[in-house]
Amino acid sequence: MIASVRGVVTATGPDHAVIEVGGVGLAVQCAPGTIAELRVGQPARLATSLVVREDSLTLYGFADDDAKALFELLQTASGVGPRLAQAVLAVHTPDAVRKAIANADTAALTRVPGIGRKGAERLVLELRDRIGPIPVGVDGAAGVTTGAWPEQVRQALVGLGWTAGQADQAVAAVAETLDGDVPPVPVLLKQAIRLLGRTR
Repeated sequence: MIASVRGVVTATGPDHAVIEVGGVGLAVQCAPGTIAELRVGQPARLATSLVVREDSLTLYGFADDDAKALFELLQTASGVGPRLAQAVLAVHTPDAVRKAIANADTAALTRVPGIGRKGAERLVLELRDRIGPIPVGVDGAAGVTTGAWPEQVRQALVGLGWTAGQADQAVAAVAETLDGDVPPVPVLLKQAIRLLGRTR
């Protein structure tokens, strides 16, 4: 497998770049955002994923290894091929994709051409437990402190039936009440539930 390529950019197009490596020009399929960072005549390094089909060998390129790993993970979901996986990363950053899947944000996922509501729901169902860590505070509510507890409380609230937006608001409100040591997650969860108007 060709894990990465490094060489001089000899040409770019709307959906690909040509990288010369050891005298050989490799055509690499890239998202527009990746191509925008390349300059003809300048050296570049792309993380790559080789997709083998009966009638073709296609090399897909990414700005970093994180995007490449997510590209490969997305293809493990039913109905997702390399072109659709690359389309996801053309619309969203890797962190935004992880957040959308973790939060079951199908509206964000359906902004990708080729993904409808059922496809978005399938991505959430199949990848939610494998998507990896979600950076706390990425496009999230202001006032949420760093650390593990905000995400744990938020996920628990979503699991109990609140929307991701309601959960984010409750986590932000709980964070504002903290001063000094952070209580255990169950205590924080109960506080969030009280703020949402449900008592035990």
